[in-house]
Amino acid sequence: MSLHLSSAAIPHNGEIPAEYTCDGADISPALEWSGVPAGTRSLVLIVDDPDATTPQEPTRVWVHWTLYNLPPAGTGLAKGVEPHDLPPGTLQGRNNWGRTGYGGPCPPSGRHRYFFKLYALDTALPDLGEPAKAGLLRSMEGHVLDRAEFVGTYQRVR
Repeated sequence: MSLHLSSAAIPHNGEIPAEYTCDGADISPALEWSGVPAGTRSLVLIVDDPDATTPQEPTRVWVHWTLYNLPPAGTGLAKGVEPHDLPPGTLQGRNNWGRTGYGGPCPPSGRHRYFFKLYALDTALPDLGEPAKAGLLRSMEGHVLDRAEFVGTYQRVR
């Protein structure tokens, strides 16, 4: 069995309900995972938007949420999870709004894709402070046992 990540609220390649965006309550959706491989010491969650490019930054990927050192025995996160409700030992990275925590979809124009990615690592990462995605990915190099992802889409109605 391989690592699997899903959300009952967001079908793969389906629409993200407004409740989880800047047009609604801007809370995180419930996430479920299974198939964590043997030897996993921690999990990493990254949610990002590769469609947030601009002419000035044609390769920019907007980061909405990063969590690391999630315990491998867990099976998901509750809807609207708050920092004090995260599993013990879980640490947060910084999103592109310059803060920790979930920041929901808020595309300036058009339909964007939001990638929810879960990584199983063979190690627990050291306390990296509040790393940006790039620093977190560097720390994970050589430690990824498996990964899973699903994609949701969102376009603002104006």
